[in-house]
Amino acid sequence: MIRVEIERIHGDYGFEAKDSIGHMVSLDTSPETGGDNFGVRPMQMLLLGLGGCSGIDIISILKKQRLKVDGFKAIIDGEREKDVEPSLWRKINIQFFLEGNMDADKAKRACQLSIEKYCSVAETLRRAGAKISWTVAVNNQLIQM
Repeated sequence: MIRVEIERIHGDYGFEAKDSIGHMVSLDTSPETGGDNFGVRPMQMLLLGLGGCSGIDIISILKKQRLKVDGFKAIIDGEREKDVEPSLWRKINIQFFLEGNMDADKAKRACQLSIEKYCSVAETLRRAGAKISWTVAVNNQLIQM
């Protein structure tokens, strides 16, 4: 079992979240719903988790193929359901940017394996109904899907 802690430390909705090792993240809601931009919105944290989970997968897969990843970046855009509570993620698009001396097809396959097979966050979001699409660029060259 994994345990994390959340404690309110700022205003009405400003929380400090701590994992089992002691790493901390600040959380808050939007000013429109009573927050004051103290931290990351919880729903945005899901998208951040998706980027981190897939990034770990992709780099791990490429390293196993003895490919050196000099740079990794992911830009994630999400669209939530409108006018319903709770409002879940409907559409998510991830743009992966990889740098290094690597075969474009291997980079594409590593991204595909992460999103479609290995990333637990992606599968969690998919099971909640989100449609996840993605693209990949290697050394600033978009790879055809």
